[in-house]
Amino acid sequence: MAAKAKAGSNGNVFAVVGSDEGLVKERALELYRELTGGVDDGFTHETIDGVADNSDKAHEICGSTLQALQTLPMFGGDKVVWLRNANFFADDVTGRSERTLSGVEGLRALLENGLPSGVKFLLTATGIDKRRAFWKALEKVAEVQVHDRIDTSREGWQDQVGSLVNARARELGLKFDPAAMELFVMLAGEATQQIGNELEKLDLFLGERRQVTEQDVLTMVPLSRAGIVFEIGNAIQKGDAARAIGLIDQQLEQGESAVAIIRASIIPTVRNLFMAKVTEETLKVPTGNYQAFAGALDRLPEFDRAWLPQKKTGGVNVYPIFLAMRGASAFTLKGLTAAMEATQRADQDLVTTGLDNRLILHRLIAEITGARAAKKTAAR
Repeated sequence: MAAKAKAGSNGNVFAVVGSDEGLVKERALELYRELTGGVDDGFTHETIDGVADNSDKAHEICGSTLQALQTLPMFGGDKVVWLRNANFFADDVTGRSERTLSGVEGLRALLENGLPSGVKFLLTATGIDKRRAFWKALEKVAEVQVHDRIDTSREGWQDQVGSLVNARARELGLKFDPAAMELFVMLAGEATQQIGNELEKLDLFLGERRQVTEQDVLTMVPLSRAGIVFEIGNAIQKGDAARAIGLIDQQLEQGESAVAIIRASIIPTVRNLFMAKVTEETLKVPTGNYQAFAGALDRLPEFDRAWLPQKKTGGVNVYPIFLAMRGASAFTLKGLTAAMEATQRADQDLVTTGLDNRLILHRLIAEITGARAAKKTAAR
């Protein structure tokens, strides 16, 4: 999502920044074409590659940019200088170097003093330290667009990604079945470029058919990191211990930490299953459809809602609880309470003991899926 800062007094400095690399590139190209009128003969305007491997290169790039901004076009008229994909404004080794800071300071001074008449400056960067003087100056003199990735560690990220997917899908004339949308959000992840790529693949795959089914998504959309997290949780809910363990082993072999796995996937899954079971059995919330479920949760007394996950904007974060309803039906409340306790013990063991991490996670998956199987056996 873009946030625009106040434009500079001359309207000749522009910045497109943020962690969503695909969206930054897309919006920057649109803006560049707008500023140049879609005409770039190779002489009037200048594009400078902002990728620096070290501080000397960063200083050199700043120097080239300064020179370009102070050189009027050979044949007159307006000139656009685009410093593209700059990577030395971030809080990293190169960005903190005195050599880099010296070059950036020269660029800051020129922007604050004002560009020559007819010269426009466009900056794009996916990482920029907003504590520094350069960023504060940029906010004052430039029209700034910020496009950051949706933070999947925060509650409610699925709703934000869903809105983005719906908007892009409408442009292609695609309509998602509800289950297909839920699955796509989990598998495609939060990166705008990746979402766009996967939607285009679905568009080509479907041909004249415009309705996207769950099977279409399973066929065409590969697992992102968020998708793997979702698939581990999905396997746990279905009682598929082999699938969950296989995915966990795959993540461990790729260097993911056991603590990250349990806290990103297993703990949220068990917690959501438990909350789903409580809302259904204890709070007697109707679970027939999403809208009725969400409305009923929001109407609960404050005391009953306070322990449920909350959105940043207020209200209960309904989506993950509703998504867990189907899986929760296979457990008893007692079984999920035991699973919660087992998960807490496993998390403590990973942090405080020297036990084999793989063994701890394997045992935990067996305990959780075992609780699910116990109900099936008891029901026979």
